Amino acid sequence: MFLSVKKNTLVAIALVVITVVSLCLLIFPLSISSSADPLGKTIVIDAGHGGIDGGVQGVNTGTKESDINLAISRELKRVLQKNGYKVVMTRQNTDGLYGLSSKNKKQKDMQTRKEIIEQAKADLVVSIHQNQYPRMNVRGAQVFYAPGSETGKTMAEKMQAALNTNLEACTRTAHEGDYYILQCSSTPSLLIECGFLSNPEDEKLLLDTSYREKIAYTIFTGINNILGITTTSLAS
Repeated sequence: MFLSVKKNTLVAIALVVITVVSLCLLIFPLSISSSADPLGKTIVIDAGHGGIDGGVQGVNTGTKESDINLAISRELKRVLQKNGYKVVMTRQNTDGLYGLSSKNKKQKDMQTRKEIIEQAKADLVVSIHQNQYPRMNVRGAQVFYAPGSETGKTMAEKMQAALNTNLEACTRTAHEGDYYILQCSSTPSLLIECGFLSNPEDEKLLLDTSYREKIAYTIFTGINNILGITTTSLAS
């Protein structure tokens, strides 16, 4: 009699557990796949320079371009992922993409970026940079695309429009750019100079966390416009 009661109790408990689990699956069907790629779109973010190659420097602070590029790239990654994109980063820290024994570190760095881009099979590559010019009054963000690419031109103009609309003192025009990162693969690619570190006003803005977040969000909206994506989860 005792064994029969114990058996019935265990069966009852098991039924309760199964019922609860089934209800959870019905209520939260998407929770298991929350890290998936709901948009079906992949973006490669290329944080320019890194390692021994710091890029240009801030006119007043000497801040390395490579560090600002990485900060904006990380924020852009966060925003894109929050809104359903799959993101591949070519550079995720301050190191360059080469081994210590590499004879030509710059060449190895660029070759590694190419390999990452090709393996990603992405919908778009966005390479993040900062600009410099002898005249300190020149400022504003500018987009470059591969020479002769009509697709690149169309994409660059859409991205430039987003930058001109949302960023400080930005009234520039997208241009062709003879840059390796724009031509190293068949993936559509844009190079974005987010501002001029040779300009004191731009430098001050680029060192501000909230402004870098604004840049990242603006690039995100530009990517949406380029790919025809309407996202409902707006990142802050």
